[in-house]
Amino acid sequence: MQRVKVAIIGFGNVGKEVMGAVIESPDMEVAGIVEVPKKVECMKGKFHNFPVTSNVEKLDKVDIAILAVDSRCVPQIAPYYLERGINTVDAFDIHGDSIIRLREELTLVAKAHDAVAIISAGWDPGTNSVVRTIMQTIAPKGITYTNYGPGMSMGHTVAAKAVEGVADAVSLTIPEGNGIHKRLVYVKIKPDYDFKKIEEAIKNDSYFKHDTTIVYNVDDIENLIDMGHGVHIERKGVSGRTHNQRMEFIMQVTNPAATAQVMVSAARASLKQKPGAYTLAEIPPIDYLHGKKEEIILKLL
Repeated sequence: MQRVKVAIIGFGNVGKEVMGAVIESPDMEVAGIVEVPKKVECMKGKFHNFPVTSNVEKLDKVDIAILAVDSRCVPQIAPYYLERGINTVDAFDIHGDSIIRLREELTLVAKAHDAVAIISAGWDPGTNSVVRTIMQTIAPKGITYTNYGPGMSMGHTVAAKAVEGVADAVSLTIPEGNGIHKRLVYVKIKPDYDFKKIEEAIKNDSYFKHDTTIVYNVDDIENLIDMGHGVHIERKGVSGRTHNQRMEFIMQVTNPAATAQVMVSAARASLKQKPGAYTLAEIPPIDYLHGKKEEIILKLL
């Protein structure tokens, strides 16, 4: 069996977990790591015998690029790889119309270059989106509540770190029930910056402005970091004319590892789709799994 060549774009917490998930996949192998020049220099062009470069074209054949990067960078980065006929997978996690716009933009690029983009392939949006789809299949009428945490949100943490004057940060999500959340943001600020201005910038950021957000000024971030996270999805609805149908899904995970594994599974699925851009909810779940379809069906039924 010829293994699929996967390039890892970005080598932070998620990128490192992507590497482990690819290594453990019997149908894939790491083609290399793409990072910013300064980090390439620090890594001396190698990591565990895998090549490290700032240009994917310096790697041997690449079939799929897994974009382990900040969500706000995805719209600029993904087209570069799609234009080269390389499938892309990202964990774009900005909910709402942003996902629809990204899907439309990448669909045009992917179709023009015979490639596939799978977007928002984390666990929310991502696999939790699939769970919500299944729940609504069982009870088409009703309300679904998604409660995150308690735990560290990677997307919110990256957004807080990007605010000018922030040296380091961590954002914790605290569920208050019925889909309502509180954001606790701990920041270590750079010298000569005004905490009040940083606090205001964080609260006005699109990641935070829809939730109650409390910002704390601290001297140390490392002792606050716990990458555990979780979700509790609940739906109460109607099947046909029968009311009070209740269902729930509960998951506790280590955030970067769960996100990375979903992205790697989505990378496998990308090879089975026609050119275009897709969310996880649009793809047959069996396409995420390694193995012969008939054998998988036999095990799952």
